[in-house]
Amino acid sequence: MSADPSSPDKTNADVHALAVTFFSEILATEQMLRNRLSRVLPKGMELSHFSVLNHLAYVGQERTPAQLADTFHVTRGAMSNTLAKLEWAGQIHVRPDWDDARRKLVAISPSGKQARDAAIQAITPLIRRMMADMGGDEMRKLLPILRELRVRLENDG
Repeated sequence: MSADPSSPDKTNADVHALAVTFFSEILATEQMLRNRLSRVLPKGMELSHFSVLNHLAYVGQERTPAQLADTFHVTRGAMSNTLAKLEWAGQIHVRPDWDDARRKLVAISPSGKQARDAAIQAITPLIRRMMADMGGDEMRKLLPILRELRVRLENDG
């Protein structure tokens, strides 16, 4: 006797298989993108360094280490490690918060802006190739889906 294809068990199995395939594709894509970006970044720059520098350049104002950890969904320890490396390289300035001595504030330095700009120049050809291969229309179709998934994951905590 064959199973009824409309049964709830069949539907649940299909949904589960779809979800596993969907998230597997996202994870594989993310890993390949990280690897390619890491290979073209300037020598000594890690993707986490670029991400923090790029964020600080974009927001144009100081952030606390805790705010940065929250932004990048990493532990405070991981962010502290990244910030220590960036500070050692002279790419960020870390200062006490004069209003709350328990906190520190982080800003991008002129050297950090130069490093971020060099990284942008290094990754631009890769991004342009990917855009040309995929096409702007395909990217525009995917962006709302990926954004909605990100927002839902952020809201789930």
